[in-house]
Amino acid sequence: MNKYVIEREIPGIGASTPSQLAAGAEASNEALARLAPDVQWVHSYVVENRTFCVYLARDEALIRQHAELSGFPATRIHEVCSVFDPSAATSLVAGSARASKEAS
Repeated sequence: MNKYVIEREIPGIGASTPSQLAAGAEASNEALARLAPDVQWVHSYVVENRTFCVYLARDEALIRQHAELSGFPATRIHEVCSVFDPSAATSLVAGSARASKEAS
């Protein structure tokens, strides 16, 4: 499956209570159950007026179908090309600025 980040514009979502977020999760889970096993919700980040949701899915069409079934907009859908974190900088990679500096 492919990994996607879905940006959902939802005015005021950042002020949601835990019970409101739980109700949203229930709506999402109901839609996911209908689409299983071809789409999975990993987690979401909530900011002032939008969410950024990480999903695994067979294709973008399933992400759009989930949005329609759950009632949550899929304002922008981005397929993840790669993932990196701070540990990526710990090894020397040939041609990197750090490797060149240490070789000098």
